[in-house]
Amino acid sequence: MALNDIKQIKSLFPTLHQKVNGADLVYLDSAATTMKPKSVIDRITRYYTLDNSNVHRGAHYLSQRGTDEYEKARQTVARFINAQSESEIVFTRGTTESINLIAHSYGKTFLKAGDEVIVSIMEHHANLVPWHVLKNELGIVLKFVYLNQEGDLDLVQMKNLVTSKTKLISITGCSNTLGTFTDLKFISALAKSVSAKLLVDAAQLVSQKLVDVQSIDCDFLVFSGHKLFGPTGIGVMYAKKEILQQMPPYQTGGSMISQVSEQSTTFNQAPFRFEAGTPHIEGVVGLMTAIEFFNSVDKEWLRTQEDHLLTVATRELLEIGGVIVYGSQVHKSPIISFNIEGVHHSDVAALLDQQGVAVRSGHHCTQPLMNYLKTSGTVRASFSIYNDLSDVEKFVASVKKAKDILL
Repeated sequence: MALNDIKQIKSLFPTLHQKVNGADLVYLDSAATTMKPKSVIDRITRYYTLDNSNVHRGAHYLSQRGTDEYEKARQTVARFINAQSESEIVFTRGTTESINLIAHSYGKTFLKAGDEVIVSIMEHHANLVPWHVLKNELGIVLKFVYLNQEGDLDLVQMKNLVTSKTKLISITGCSNTLGTFTDLKFISALAKSVSAKLLVDAAQLVSQKLVDVQSIDCDFLVFSGHKLFGPTGIGVMYAKKEILQQMPPYQTGGSMISQVSEQSTTFNQAPFRFEAGTPHIEGVVGLMTAIEFFNSVDKEWLRTQEDHLLTVATRELLEIGGVIVYGSQVHKSPIISFNIEGVHHSDVAALLDQQGVAVRSGHHCTQPLMNYLKTSGTVRASFSIYNDLSDVEKFVASVKKAKDILL
């Protein structure tokens, strides 16, 4: 039976059951990283306790068992995002490395001066800086799509930006700052209309919506394990098989080779060609366990639960008065970016922390978006699977107290 009881789910996350500054912890920073269920923690412990070995190399029992689990994880990820084949799944250190891999391997091979890459003003720096590098090195042209008044992506403007020179659209599926969802099927159709490739940054999206790479018809999709209740330091790069086969290696060394002689090297087939060296094995099996956990949760219940928390928290924040909430779109992930007028965001976050409420303050690795919103930063509260209405109540009460102290 699918998990749909908040008390039961909350009990599965040991980190949540502690006090901070004498108060029960209220964790509202899941957009930065999610807490880990005990099943993931136990699986990593089991790997080091019983399964510790290297993969793809040894002829002994432990190595074979480790290899079997590692490749089982690849199959699990492929099913999770509905890839055609597990050979389209490359394990990386996270979303950042995945995008860098694409920029350096695909970008440097297939993009040239004058080619246009379209991104949005909402992008995380991980989906901006690699394209800045290619702009400087290759002379590509970087074009931005902006937002409408509600905080949704302006699809009319995006349609007008797409030309025969557009070679890649690299877009977030869900903003880590505003919670904005993007219409990926519409964007995919736009890209295909000019034979451009589509890269989806799904770091925030994978814990919010069903991700189906075949339905989206994206060419690349990337995400991180630590934002999906899994370990840090592990991520995924999906790419269509025909594209992967044309891409040169990103890093070289052990495991990614076929043959090495004194003067030359032939490379392994994809996906192994992109996984040089000893991989993050415990991270991979931990990610597999995290996906298994997430698959056990009633998704309809979860969407209803998180939408309710977002609605209540937003309404009660605005009732405080003097609070600016950025983005008023109807459908968004459970992320609230806000400021108290006349107060620095870091001061608000510090006072919330004193009350045991964990939020994030700053630019959230989206400085162009902050400039666009005409602010140096915001306080960000992000809800997840283990939050309930009592967390909302404590959060709102802590904001009220912070406002009383600071103004």
